[in-house]
Amino acid sequence: MHEYVLILIVAAGVTYIATPFVRSLAVATGAFTAVRDRDVHTTPIPRLGGVGIYLGFVAAALVARNLPYLGTLYGDRQILGVIVAGGIVCLLGAFDDIRELDWLTKLAGQILAAGLMAYAGVQLLSLPISGTTILPTPVLVLFTVLVVIASTNAVNFIDGLDGLAAGVVGIAALAFFIYSYIVSRDFMPANVFSVATLISAALVGCCAGFLPHNFNPARLFMGDSGALTLGLLLSAATITLTGNVDPSEVTANQVTAVFLPLLVPVAVLLLPFLDMLLAVIRRTRAGRRPWQPDALHLHHRMLRIGHSHRRAVLIMYLWAAIVALGSVSFVVWEGWRPLGVISLATVVGVVLTLWLPKWRPHERL
Repeated sequence: MHEYVLILIVAAGVTYIATPFVRSLAVATGAFTAVRDRDVHTTPIPRLGGVGIYLGFVAAALVARNLPYLGTLYGDRQILGVIVAGGIVCLLGAFDDIRELDWLTKLAGQILAAGLMAYAGVQLLSLPISGTTILPTPVLVLFTVLVVIASTNAVNFIDGLDGLAAGVVGIAALAFFIYSYIVSRDFMPANVFSVATLISAALVGCCAGFLPHNFNPARLFMGDSGALTLGLLLSAATITLTGNVDPSEVTANQVTAVFLPLLVPVAVLLLPFLDMLLAVIRRTRAGRRPWQPDALHLHHRMLRIGHSHRRAVLIMYLWAAIVALGSVSFVVWEGWRPLGVISLATVVGVVLTLWLPKWRPHERL
């Protein structure tokens, strides 16, 4: 565990230190987010924060390579593939942050990055359906690419309030780190050192290091460079574990063994996925293109019912934690305890979401 703690600290420290320099670069290159009708800001804010996040991840990966146990993971090309793919989407997003690119170019870049990860071995080897279901390799590669595209765009969709995307992804990565660590510990032979756990630990650190610069009032936005990088890294963690787990090894409970390998990867990003799905349905029904922006995302609705900017973000964190950590609790606890804790947390979440604006309408938090 101490090696993972070191990786988290390195990722957080490098991201935190690099981000002010990235902000200066954003100002110098004119990478500003113009104020739009759907935005909650009144002044332009520089973006390009994803470059700092990517530098933090690369630093953590380089340190891990020289550690006694995590260094053994570098026997194949998986981590190198993730670094290269992350660099591609970060560079692509950085170009978009400076001079906006069309959606087709961004999609092509995401497909290229996902394809390179699959070529390096970061791909689904099976699907955890009815035990393990092995499909033809081209089909599994296609599923891998779809997972990467869905994850990167889901994070991009939820990036609408200061600190929201970084916090939600950080919570998701923490939940997946716990899940991956426990699952890896139960491998035969036991081995808690896995690519999925390494990526998750570094990702938690990157988000923690970026949040002080990005929480309201934000001094820098992550931009597409950050949203695409975070989405790709989280998808890489889930892909490297999900397609390599025998459900019967996850838990002794046969019911949860069937659903957990599918539930956890979806649950850790359920909030962004839900926001993206609702947006696509909403815009399509209105006769608009799915990628055309609007001001009806979940975070916009939180502001409309009376929450302040910061409070809306904190409550969204709460819901992300309920779903992501709640799904992982089925691995930690047996019996009915996880359902009880999730139910209680859900009630608290509903009360805070709907009634807190009535109780504290002028609260500045």
